Amino acid sequence: MRRIFAAETPEYFVLLGTTLFLVIFGLVMVLSSSSVESFSNTDDFFARFARQALFAAIGVPAMLILSRLSPAFYHRWAWWAVGAGVMLQLLVFAPGIGTADQYNNNWIKIAGFTFQPSEFVKLALVVWLAVVLARKADQGLLGDWKHVALPVAPVAAVAIGLVMVGKDLGTVMIMVAIVFGALFFAGVKLRHLAISGVVMAALALIAAQANGSRSDRITAWLNGCSNPADYELSCWQSIHGWWALAGGGLFGKGLGNSTAKWSWLPAADNDFIFAVIGEELGLVGAVLLLLVFAGLAICFIRVMRMQTELFPRVAVGAAMVWIVGQALVNIAVVLGLLPVLGVPLPFVSSGGSALVTNLAAVGVVLSFARTRPVRREPGLVDAADSLR
Repeated sequence: MRRIFAAETPEYFVLLGTTLFLVIFGLVMVLSSSSVESFSNTDDFFARFARQALFAAIGVPAMLILSRLSPAFYHRWAWWAVGAGVMLQLLVFAPGIGTADQYNNNWIKIAGFTFQPSEFVKLALVVWLAVVLARKADQGLLGDWKHVALPVAPVAAVAIGLVMVGKDLGTVMIMVAIVFGALFFAGVKLRHLAISGVVMAALALIAAQANGSRSDRITAWLNGCSNPADYELSCWQSIHGWWALAGGGLFGKGLGNSTAKWSWLPAADNDFIFAVIGEELGLVGAVLLLLVFAGLAICFIRVMRMQTELFPRVAVGAAMVWIVGQALVNIAVVLGLLPVLGVPLPFVSSGGSALVTNLAAVGVVLSFARTRPVRREPGLVDAADSLR
């Protein structure tokens, strides 16, 4: 245990502690928000909580193992990881393996366990993008958009396109943000990112209008759910989420006392768990959770600033965009600032594949935060190198 937790920087322990706090807090809120529907479906109040706890028991050791790995490991396996992620994503279209809910087809089911391959693809993209962009920087090619686009665009397009075919627009948005975040932190020219951003925005508008239920949700959101005809269709989840937040007041109804979780609020333990947090813990609890995520972002930034090489900076930056950006999107959806997209709150929402991959991403960041790189002055030669 001493070797596992051995580290030289305060950033490592602050990031590890913040992550573990969010995981424990998430388990408590999953137990509270899922107990009623869990009993209704399985006659067991603790069924969903036990499942989430199992994945936490898998994810935390995985995070600690990844925190011990060297950058050379990620360089060696980055291409294999993104290839495996694409192959897993293809399985969602395989008969008997891929499963779908009422909105998208982005799950596989094997031996009774469901898994969301796109979560693994996110993790693979974080590492792969960092490896590829760092190599381009070493070759002095980041200023040439052709050399940047050649490896990044085809691989990212395939990975994201497969998720888009499964109609999971929320996950697609997060994956696009990961790609743009990696390019930004790598130092790609802003005008190239701006042009790409305009193209992606146009594609997003086309995708939004191509699906009937998705366009209905967006239209209802633009109207502020003011049309009574939308109440039981596109606005049920949003309106009941707002009622839950409003019912919590300043200090909340108390842990476990939510009324929205009594089958009034769909996905109360998943996409809309923030509404239950606001109802049970009030405005104070909701704001404190926001501050924890802000602290998590600061941890990521501090780890980035201590790096001397591009590879860890890009990997940490992409992981930050993924985790913190997804948290902001989830909360914005619950507050009504964005239409319903179906993305979970990292570390807090129920969902085993999301929890394990989020923890794995933090493990990658912890591997860079463990020691503080030595900054060498230009022109100076390390004494050990001179003795070789």
